[in-house]
Amino acid sequence: MAQQTLETQSSSMIAAAREIMAGQTYCALITQDAQGRPQIRTMNPFPPEDDMTVWMATNSRSRKAQEIRSNPQVCLYYANHKEATGTVVIHGEAFLVDEMEEKLKRKRAYWDQSFPDWKYLLLIKVVAREVEVLNYRCSFLNDPVTWRIPVMEMKVPSKN
Repeated sequence: MAQQTLETQSSSMIAAAREIMAGQTYCALITQDAQGRPQIRTMNPFPPEDDMTVWMATNSRSRKAQEIRSNPQVCLYYANHKEATGTVVIHGEAFLVDEMEEKLKRKRAYWDQSFPDWKYLLLIKVVAREVEVLNYRCSFLNDPVTWRIPVMEMKVPSKN
């Protein structure tokens, strides 16, 4: 019975996270530079997959691609500050994907202008390891003393 409750809570938490994420066109991608300083930039992610993996595109020559090559541990931050509906933070591991099949599967219209010959088009695949969810409507609320947001560890297969 406890396992069923845990699975139900996990499903509810994922649904609450998806609700916040679906309301956003952009998220923040946080990486670390060579000096260990956080670097934050706005990204246009695809909706999360069933396992909360998130894909986005970048230029293979960008600083973020270099930073991911050096340290693949990243965070994604989603929030609607205007309406204060909640936040989602995904702690995960980023993989740089240069496979044409994956690029074609996710093609966006503006890529033809941003990446005319797709020579420098690179996908970033963020595999979620931990998801933090603050969703007021769904009652996923922070701890009243520590302000810690509810966190869920993700089951990650051994191969990506």
